[in-house]
Amino acid sequence: MEKYKFVIEFELRSSPKVLFPYISTPSGLEQWFAEKVTVLPDHRFDFQWDGDSHIARQTSLRINKAVRFDFENTSDNNTDNNHLELKLEVSELTQTTFLRVIDYSFVKDQEELRTLWLGFMDNLREIVGS
Repeated sequence: MEKYKFVIEFELRSSPKVLFPYISTPSGLEQWFAEKVTVLPDHRFDFQWDGDSHIARQTSLRINKAVRFDFENTSDNNTDNNHLELKLEVSELTQTTFLRVIDYSFVKDQEELRTLWLGFMDNLREIVGS
C-alpha cells in the first residue's frame, strides 16, 4: 500500500518554549492530540484514540524545535512505518511561531487530514490561548 505525505502549517501566538511541552510530553499531547498517552521503555509512546493503542518510537527530539514519532507495525517490512513530525519554527521577520505538521501515512484523503488537523489545532489554540 502506498504512503502519502501530508504537510500543513499553523500560526500560533505563543513561544516555542511554551508550545514545546505540548508536542513532546505525554501530558501535553493528552491535552490536545490523543485521549491518553503513556511512556513506554526505549523512547516509545502509547497513543490511544477510541480505545485503540498505537505505539510510536520517539526517533527525534530537538528541544523547543521539533519531535518525531515513528509508529510501529504500520508497514509490511517494518522499514517504512507511518510517522508524525511536529516542528516549531519562528519567522525572523515577524517573530511569529508556526507549527509545521508532517503526517506520513496511508491516508490519502487530503481534505480528511486537513479537517482532522484543524480540529487538533483548535484544541491546542484553546489551551495555549492562541
